[in-house]
Amino acid sequence: MALEITDANFEEVVLKSDKPVLVDFWAEWCGPCRMVGPVVDEISKEYEGKVVVGKVNVDNNPQISTQFGIRNIPALLFFKNGEVVDKQVGAVPKSVLAGKLDKQL
Repeated sequence: MALEITDANFEEVVLKSDKPVLVDFWAEWCGPCRMVGPVVDEISKEYEGKVVVGKVNVDNNPQISTQFGIRNIPALLFFKNGEVVDKQVGAVPKSVLAGKLDKQL
């Protein structure tokens, strides 16, 4: 399962990670988010040990969402060395997300 990322642990989990990080910005009321959620969980299992995968509930963590200008969800940000290196907005097939992650490895 993907980690729960919050305003409180974001810096530690994402910005200070020595591995690439995929962060899924989502909300319970968002239909496309519910389609992407299981895909993100699959990726977290398949890339375990190589990539950190987490989810940010935008309703509960407005600070991070605002900091990264999240206006549409699902929004998936790819971090490396504490910097955003790629992003994907909207529901996409798993292969698209895996391809973006593979570029960071």
